[in-house]
Order: sequence, then structure tokens, then C-alpha cells
Amino acid sequence: MLTFVKINRMVVPTLSKDIQKDIQDISNIPVIPRILEVICKTTGMGFAAVARVTDQKWIACSVRDEINFGLVPGGELELETTICHEIRQSGHGVIIDHVAEDPLFLNHHTPLQYGFQSYISMPIYRKDGTFFGTLCAIDPRPARLKEFQVVEMFKLYSELISFHLQGLDRVDLAELQLKEERQALKLREQFIAILGHDLRNPLGAVSISAQMILRQPLDDKTRKLAEIVKNSSFRMKELIENVLDFARADQGSGIALNIQENQPISELLQEVITELQAIYPDRIIDYEEDLAFAVKCDGSRITQLFSNLLGNALTHGDKNGVIKVQALSGADFFQLSVSNEGKRISEERIANLFQPYVRGEEKNGSEGLGLGLYICSEIAKAHGGKLVVSSDDQETCFRLVL
Repeated sequence: MLTFVKINRMVVPTLSKDIQKDIQDISNIPVIPRILEVICKTTGMGFAAVARVTDQKWIACSVRDEINFGLVPGGELELETTICHEIRQSGHGVIIDHVAEDPLFLNHHTPLQYGFQSYISMPIYRKDGTFFGTLCAIDPRPARLKEFQVVEMFKLYSELISFHLQGLDRVDLAELQLKEERQALKLREQFIAILGHDLRNPLGAVSISAQMILRQPLDDKTRKLAEIVKNSSFRMKELIENVLDFARADQGSGIALNIQENQPISELLQEVITELQAIYPDRIIDYEEDLAFAVKCDGSRITQLFSNLLGNALTHGDKNGVIKVQALSGADFFQLSVSNEGKRISEERIANLFQPYVRGEEKNGSEGLGLGLYICSEIAKAHGGKLVVSSDDQETCFRLVL
């Protein structure tokens, strides 16, 4: 007479967070209850389960119990009392039609302890190759399980569970990445706020103070130091503006424009020239304009672009060469070009020149963050125009065309 042992004193452990997540993942796969139901109806067995099997634990994740075996999700069997422990070690499924007639399992401790006669279990692997657990079924009665259809059904369902686990892993990864992106966005917003207010305001005070000091009668050493403070504050202001614009563009908001009719382009450009000429008093800036037609644009952005281009020309151009600036307007266009003498820029470098963090040749610590030309290009695009560069052995020219 066959006897069947009910698990009356099942272990319900305090589960680790990883095991709890595994149980939750299995419960989030809606097809598993249906899989366990089909297994029981197809094989005639009364108990089927998806188990999480580690090197230390056997935990039921999902259960269909028609024979009152006594296991529920989260319930634990002692690992050494299960055949799943052996499956984890071998990597192969185990199929027993009738324990009493199976020479390998006739005296095996597991069926002797739990009293089942039929048993089938297939390993479940994650897509990365790590062992997750088993899809298993038992019954106190013999069953015909070694038939091709039954074995293939278990293999198929094991692979299906593995597929769903991979999908959940991807969802978890996507949620984690989304959380990290939200945190990064929050930090970026705080960073922009610091740049936009906490740094610009004191920097403005430093710049104004330096200019006021320079209006006073000073000895040569003091004047030189004041000039350094003024020039450095001007450079820091440009760097801050570039970083601010890059952060906004990277957030997807792009370069903000305030386009107006009849912008005083001539005055704006000459203000930039005057400002930079004061910083580079020994350099020659040759300015030529033909602005017979009004220009519709964001004047402050064009000023920012021009300041970047002219600053680059002064920094990277031949110190003994002339910087040529030309501004032209027509009935349907505006063109601004800045040319400097100096080394030729290679075609390979030109191809990436308008990408962020690409810097020109470094000279005496004057290198920037590599954002200036990128911001210039974005300003041009925001206006519906383009910024192009040409370079040969005589000169390098950046040209804005709107």
C-alpha cells in the first residue's frame, strides 16, 4: 500500500530580500498558475510547483496543490531532502514514473521521506546561464512521465519561465535606470541653479569691482593684478554661460531664443570687439561690416556666439597675425565670419569640432571645457542657420550663415 507524507511542519523561514524578490517575480508572471494547472491535468499528478533552489535553500515560489501536500509560496524544504538539490548540481532533469520500480531511486532518501511514487523536475536557468530553480511535480501514485510529449512540455515551460524572468530583469533594469536618470536630472537642475545664481552673481561683483579699481590711479603692479582679475572674471563668465547652455540643451530644452526685429547688430558686435580688445591689447582685430539690411535674431545669443568665436581666434590664432571679422546682411540673409592666421585644422578634427567636450590646441592653460563651439553651433541651429568652418595653411575661418 502506498503511503504519502503530508508536510505538516513545513518550514516558513524569514526570507532574504533576494529570495523575496524571486518569489515576487514568479508571482508577477501571470501564465505560471496556468502552467501548473496544465501540468497537473496532463500528467494526472496532484502537486506542481516552481521552486527557487540555491546552494543552501529550496523555496516554493508558486504552487498548485491538489493532494494537500502542505506547501505554500514561501515555504521551505530542507535542501538536502530534495532531488532538486541534485538537479542543481548536475544541471539535468530527473524523471521517475514509479519509484518502487526504479532501480536508481528505489531506496533514495527523498521519496522515502515524502512518500511520493512519481516525480518529474526540470531545471530553470536565467538567460545569463545562472541556475534559478526547478519546475517540478510529484504524486503518491505512479504516472507515465517519460513519454516524449510530457518531457518536451516540461522543457518548454521551463524555457518559457526563463524567458519571463529575463523580461522582468529588463523591466527592473529599466526602472533602475529611470530612477537614476531622475536623480541625475534633479542634480542637474540643482547644478544649473547654482551656476545661474550662486556663481554668476558673485562673479559679476568681482568683475564690476575690478573695472572700478582700474578707473583709479594705480601703480603698474596693482594695475596688472586688476587686469588679471577682470580678464579672468570675463573668462569665467563665458565658461559659466557655456555650461548653462549645454546643461539646458542636454535636458532637451535646447537653446532658448528671444528673437526680435531690427537688432542693433553693429553695436553688439563692436561691444564684443571692444571688450576682447581690452583683454588682448596687443592683437589686431580688423572689423568690416556691410549691414544695409535689418537683422531679425536674438541679439544676445549672436553676441554670445561672436564672443566665443572671437575669443577662440585670439586664443588659438597666430599671436602676430590679424583677426579678420566681417558682418554682412542682405534682404534674406545675415553672415558673420571670424578668421585668424595660424596652424591648419585637420579634416579629422573639423569633423568633430562642433561636438561637446572637443577642445582646440591647448595653450598655456587657456583651454576651455570644449563646449564653446558646440554652443555656437546650437545657437546657429536654433536660428535656423548653420555654422561652418574652413581651414588651410594660411587661415582658419568660422562663418555663421542665417
